[in-house]
Amino acid sequence: MSSSFKGYGKVDEADQARLDVHRRTRKRIAIIGLSTIVLVGVVLAAVLGTSHSSNGDSKSANSPTAISSSIKAVCKVTQYPDSCFSSLSSLANSTQLDPLQLFKLSLKAAMKEISSAFNHLTGIKLKNTMDMMSEPALSDCKELLGLAVDHVNGSLLSSDLSSLDLVDDLKTWLSATGTYLQTCIDGFANATKEAQLQVSNSLKNSTEFTSNSLAILTGIFNVVDSFKLRRLMVYTSSEFPVWVSSKDRKLLANPDPKKNADIVVAQDGSGKYKRIGDALVSVPDMSEKRTVIYVKKGVYKENVWVDKSKWNVMMVGDGMNATIVTGSKNVVDGTPTFSTATFAVFGKGFIARDMQFQNTAGAVKQQAVALMSNADQSVFYRCRFDGFQDTLYTHTNRQFYRECDVLGTVDFIFGNAAVVLQNCTIRPKVPMLGQQNTITAQGKIDPNQNTGISIHNCQIYGAGNLSSVRTYLGRPWKDYSTTVYMQSMLGSLIDPAGWLPWVGDSVPNTIFYSEFQNHGPGSSMKNRVKWKGLRSIHSKQAIKFTVKSFIEGDRWISEAGVPYKSGLRE
Repeated sequence: MSSSFKGYGKVDEADQARLDVHRRTRKRIAIIGLSTIVLVGVVLAAVLGTSHSSNGDSKSANSPTAISSSIKAVCKVTQYPDSCFSSLSSLANSTQLDPLQLFKLSLKAAMKEISSAFNHLTGIKLKNTMDMMSEPALSDCKELLGLAVDHVNGSLLSSDLSSLDLVDDLKTWLSATGTYLQTCIDGFANATKEAQLQVSNSLKNSTEFTSNSLAILTGIFNVVDSFKLRRLMVYTSSEFPVWVSSKDRKLLANPDPKKNADIVVAQDGSGKYKRIGDALVSVPDMSEKRTVIYVKKGVYKENVWVDKSKWNVMMVGDGMNATIVTGSKNVVDGTPTFSTATFAVFGKGFIARDMQFQNTAGAVKQQAVALMSNADQSVFYRCRFDGFQDTLYTHTNRQFYRECDVLGTVDFIFGNAAVVLQNCTIRPKVPMLGQQNTITAQGKIDPNQNTGISIHNCQIYGAGNLSSVRTYLGRPWKDYSTTVYMQSMLGSLIDPAGWLPWVGDSVPNTIFYSEFQNHGPGSSMKNRVKWKGLRSIHSKQAIKFTVKSFIEGDRWISEAGVPYKSGLRE
């Protein structure tokens, strides 16, 4: 695993200049007067409320009282208003009443805390405070905090909020940042109490400040919605997304894209490399140009790490049953879940086609990931993910899966990305004796995160004899767990109750689970659990979980050449 602190989202001045050019050519209509309107809508009332003294004398809008009032007004929308107020008050000055400026200050506060936590955890001494299981978890934390810093830094560089695209990007990056911090904490679940407390305390401010930034961003855009300004932000049909070219559409649409490969991997020596990992080393860092890697048929026994510096990689195999990447790392043998992945992707804009990713550890080894994706705007087309517990880790950012096969037992589609699985086949397997199957375990930790699992037009049926196994659509991993099954075929293996609590019998009322226009013998809602969080939705609400709305897929999937349905099936 790489532990480098290179920027996923960091760019130098030249890169930033190119990015600015891309944004200008995308022909977005800016939000006219956004700062002024938000200032009036969010802050003015609070400022006016304190702008007159008891004798009726007006105070300056730049006075300490006015500044304090504006910060309090903005912080009211957060989950942690006290830490929000204290952090912003220490940074604000008389020119910074604008909520957009306060949002930027909140990002700076989050950046400072995460960087401090990174330095602190780097210096932790393992002796006395941590057991041997904690050492790999600490290594994962360093990687995760590096990713968190990158995402907040990228958010700071892009915090002008000049387009709807950019707001969606910021929501995604900040949602991912919060998830990285939580994953670091979760990695110590089996560690000593002292180690758990040390890590949790180290990340308290980082977690709160990141949540505050996301809440302020959401609050600002709620004001935008209330002023009906979204109509000013339109897309043009002729534009291309920044990170993908029209050539990519041709590559994936081509029935034989491997002919266009830049790099060939083959076990028989007919390619430049015999191992996928070696081929990835030769991919240029942070390249805007697509690098196509053709992996010829064969079983590749290696744990592959697509580093965050490896942008725009497209990996093409000879078929989901021909090109197979396999490994067996697992929790029981001492590897934290985050590091068990046979294939882990971090570099943005990753695309895979016609490949299989396996974890063969077996059910007895508990958590054992076949594929983990952290890559923003990643696409998996005609791929197979095969494991048992925790097969497919949709960890963070925006992801799309089309015509893929997913096999597993417990929580085998899990994570906290914004992810749509469309036209996929989901196949629960026979678990260990006494176990129950749960297809999903979604990990949304904050109400302002734009994350969830959307399963659209898929088929769910058993892989093996499940007549004596209870199989559920999912269970809520975190308090705001969000999962929707839409227009899918649910086989008879689905338990009539549908959903299972995480532990015990209680379920948070804050979850969002829904089933919309499904069919098949397992789709009946008659005997479903009576949870407040299991909600009936109509088509207008269901549209929010489609490719177009949920992951802004029309911006990037359309140009990747993968067939997809933008909205609901008619």
